[in-house]
Amino acid sequence: MSNNIQVGKLTIGRGGPLALIAGPCVIESREVCLRVAEHARRLADELGLPLIFKSSYTKDNRSTITSYQGPGLEEGLRVLEEVRAAFDVPVLSDVHTPEECAPAAEVLDVLQIPAYLCMQSQLVIAAARTGKAVNVKKGQFLHPLDMKNVVGKLEACGNRNIMLTERGTCLGYHNLVADMRSLPMMRSLGYPVVFDPTHTVRKYGVSSSDPAGGEPQYIPHLTRAGVAAGVDVLFLETHPDPASALCDAASMLPLSRLGDLLRDCVRLHEIAREADERDAASGPFASCG
Repeated sequence: MSNNIQVGKLTIGRGGPLALIAGPCVIESREVCLRVAEHARRLADELGLPLIFKSSYTKDNRSTITSYQGPGLEEGLRVLEEVRAAFDVPVLSDVHTPEECAPAAEVLDVLQIPAYLCMQSQLVIAAARTGKAVNVKKGQFLHPLDMKNVVGKLEACGNRNIMLTERGTCLGYHNLVADMRSLPMMRSLGYPVVFDPTHTVRKYGVSSSDPAGGEPQYIPHLTRAGVAAGVDVLFLETHPDPASALCDAASMLPLSRLGDLLRDCVRLHEIAREADERDAASGPFASCG
């Protein structure tokens, strides 16, 4: 059974409502962030979803040196602070170095460790020591249960406000696959599990601004499958006009499609929660070995 965690005023975890992390991939402008946050907050209120707004002040893992990386720490935190105040919503962004963690934590409610950096001990330790919630994206190269080592580092620093995110596993060149077994595996480590279908549909090695850089038509299918498999939080990058986005243009959900997808997911989450309770009462499956 996973622990509930606190993110600002929100309680997130097993047995509670499905929570949502949503926003554009990177901070392109104040206006885009405010527009997405307003829309997501309205839907979250309508559907009873705890909401965390996500947008990165810096995207360090880019295809080329000229790719847009975001406004940077100082300007990005100003935008996120405005979103936080305007819509009374917790905010999340990636951190990339130990030195970023303390200043980022002055604004952020959740510090996110990118997938490629999830094994970097000093970064994980610095994030944990801020006392803020930490969302760790599972590396595309890791077995889900290997995340126990990351959890151990966070716990050793006294931080138990932890979320673990599935965002796909490498399956040959360019392709990621979402193995739904990873969701209950990571849940068994004792913390809320997040599913990120929008990064799972990315095509690695292809520029995120290239139309061939993702398969967004599969976002709804993966999202519904993840909720049915049993998750505590959905992570959906969304944009008013993904084709014009400066980052992950080929893998974000159009903002206009967010409402219908979330309504489906709320219904599926109720079924999954009832199934969880029934399965817990029935006890573990017997081994066939």
